[in-house]
Amino acid sequence: MAQTAEKFLLNRLSRASLAFFLVVAVLCAVFGEPLTAASAAAVAGVIISDRSFHPGRGARPWPAIQKLFFAALILLLTTSFWTGPWALSHWLYGLVLVAFALVPRGIATLATVFMVTLALAAAHWAEGIADRHQMISAFLLTILLSAVLIFLREYKARQLAPLRRTDELTQAASREYLSADLHKEIQRSEREGTDMSIIMIGLDAHASDNDPDEDIRSILPRIGRFLHSQIRDFDTYYRAADLQFLVILPGIATHEAIARAETIRTGLCTLLEAHGLNLTISTGIAGLNIGDDADSLLQSAANALRRAQQQGGNRTQAYSAWTPTTSSIQPRAEGSAP
Repeated sequence: MAQTAEKFLLNRLSRASLAFFLVVAVLCAVFGEPLTAASAAAVAGVIISDRSFHPGRGARPWPAIQKLFFAALILLLTTSFWTGPWALSHWLYGLVLVAFALVPRGIATLATVFMVTLALAAAHWAEGIADRHQMISAFLLTILLSAVLIFLREYKARQLAPLRRTDELTQAASREYLSADLHKEIQRSEREGTDMSIIMIGLDAHASDNDPDEDIRSILPRIGRFLHSQIRDFDTYYRAADLQFLVILPGIATHEAIARAETIRTGLCTLLEAHGLNLTISTGIAGLNIGDDADSLLQSAANALRRAQQQGGNRTQAYSAWTPTTSSIQPRAEGSAP
């Protein structure tokens, strides 16, 4: 609920900011201030290409477009030092926070040092600005406060990192915890003498080259909710890769996992079809065998999924340590329990 509220507020804030900067750009263009108008338009471009404005903006080429808008803003701010008087001096105050939010830390640091050095040098030679010393003092104070905020944000992110067990887009458990959780389930299964299986689910993205990445990413949250509705309370599901999920099924033998995987696969195919996506789903199943560890079990499921997709996709394939080649009629689940 907190993540949903945060996304909602950020989205509304982004749209309000976009409207504000567009109005500034238009007014400055009308009143003959082209440099300020161009800077406002560049900031509007940064906002509209951000992921908080629209979830699909996280896919290519939007991050690159956003960085181009940011580079244009830096160029305009640099140009303002030579146009005099400094029409964009107050725009420098928010530069540090914007830089560290958009570009890698090293590039943001270089951009900040460059702009601070340039501002100090320009202030030293700008004799026509009476309050230039007060402006530089305010600018340096803003830089210091921005640095403190950036430090606190990084510190908070590091402190909360161990608690972030869910993928924000799909609400599935994060892949960073998959290996450790699977190892614990294997130990429990061996200790209690029970069966265990895993299902690796993958979108057959190769089946349609016409669907843009934005459409595929937009359906991932619905896939996550569907998987949550199909598993038991003590089952767990993870986002194993960009277009792959993995479900851990304690107490389930391979032949039962095949039936569950086929139910999930057909349900997801129906979901994709209902949203107009010409995509199919394949699943790979692996059951726990003697001597398996987390890595070998994951590899078995990955091999089964790869084989299903190599055979044309839109099918279920179970891995067998003794009979790697399986045969059955599609769309029924393929493979046999080890």
